[in-house]
Amino acid sequence: MTTQIWATVDYEAEGYQTGDLCLPHSVHRSAYGVLTIPVAVMSGGPGPTVLLTGGTHGDEYEGPVAIRRLLNALKPEQVRGRIIALPMLNAPAFRAGLRTSPEDGGNLNRAYPGDPANGPTSAIAHYVSTVLLPMADYYHDTHAGGSSLQYLPFVSTRRSGITSLDDTALTSARAFGAERIVIWDYSPDTRLSTSEANRQQVVSLGGEFGGGGSVSRGGVRLVERGLRRLLSHWGLIDEPAPDLPAAAEYRIAGRDYYVYATRSGVFEPAVDLGDRIDGGALCGAIWSTEDLADAPSDQHFQREGTVFCLRHPGLVQRGDCLAHLATEIA
Repeated sequence: MTTQIWATVDYEAEGYQTGDLCLPHSVHRSAYGVLTIPVAVMSGGPGPTVLLTGGTHGDEYEGPVAIRRLLNALKPEQVRGRIIALPMLNAPAFRAGLRTSPEDGGNLNRAYPGDPANGPTSAIAHYVSTVLLPMADYYHDTHAGGSSLQYLPFVSTRRSGITSLDDTALTSARAFGAERIVIWDYSPDTRLSTSEANRQQVVSLGGEFGGGGSVSRGGVRLVERGLRRLLSHWGLIDEPAPDLPAAAEYRIAGRDYYVYATRSGVFEPAVDLGDRIDGGALCGAIWSTEDLADAPSDQHFQREGTVFCLRHPGLVQRGDCLAHLATEIA
């Protein structure tokens, strides 16, 4: 099936346009309604196309704010090529402040390549896969830890197995100018937006730029500066990109980088973000919420590395991710 989403902008027109993607959504309240997803297109003529997305998860805000700031500052005459920006891609989730969509419970970053007939979340993923990514030369999907996680800020690439694509993505990540780069050699799921970009051989970046469901000022500044540096690196704008210290490069390569709760209760961490730990080190303890006589349940790392991610809320359920590591590349 082809997409049922239509756009109120003309992707081929020059200048600056804002409008909506419109997804038919018939519900009791509105028989012929649509779900609207804000979209902006800025084009100054021939050149590459960059696709920028934020708000894939509706409780992650640094990317959306930075993209809005970038759009407000740029003018079409400064751009060689085209920028397509959707800072609130999962608009239903974003408006509700939720990681997943209130319309169907879907996680947009676990829905690719999508299906136009399988609910709103999958329909949005399908539109990105079949309409937006085929137009793009470059793609950056900005993320943060959302309500449940805190992250060390980093820009990231995801290995595709195609040497030329992976090398170009890593060079782009270095141009972004973050203090840290994470190379994802492993992911618990392959239905991600950057996985789909890899399948279509579109140079793509991701990253985590905050967490806790708030708006990190440092994260916003990092993303806005990084996007400007990328646009310069990719040839869309003429803007000096001052040299910055080389990023430390890390990788995530397996399930053993993650710690999952073995029981429910209150999680008391024993480490902080940025700590370097040895294999078997204590991650934290989970305290019972039922019986004061219960001893805390210690939770341990399986391997050495640097703590890049920690659970944000204290209450956890069995199976929740408590932390994950990354290992520095020599």
